[in-house]
Amino acid sequence: MLCGGFVVWTCPKCGREFKRTNQGHYCGKAPESVNEYVELQIPEARTYVVELRNIIRHCVPEVRERIAWSMPLFEKDKHTIFLAACKKHISLYVDMEIIEILKPQLSEFVIKKNAIYIPYDKELPIKTIENVVRQSFDTK
Repeated sequence: MLCGGFVVWTCPKCGREFKRTNQGHYCGKAPESVNEYVELQIPEARTYVVELRNIIRHCVPEVRERIAWSMPLFEKDKHTIFLAACKKHISLYVDMEIIEILKPQLSEFVIKKNAIYIPYDKELPIKTIENVVRQSFDTK
């Protein structure tokens, strides 16, 4: 039984219980490194994860990367960006302030709370992502 609610869906592979049907998750052991995370992805997702990682590293060469909450986390000082490969899109998690600042540039994407959904069937908007990264890490 889940705390504060009831089980709606149980993963048939690993037996974990969730409130949402088909909740995205890792069955088994979570990745220990960003390289391992990349290797676990389907080909469409892998391409986007690698490209996003390269953009972040290019814009913020001193960024540190690690896995947190089973997702790649990129951090410098107190600034962070997370990303997660989902079934049909990459979720890029940034401060809500950044989303507000760049809202006109992000109008073609679905935004939920602090996540920008970048679908696999669209070309990666490199300039927009660079702006998001630079704003997130306060680099000019």
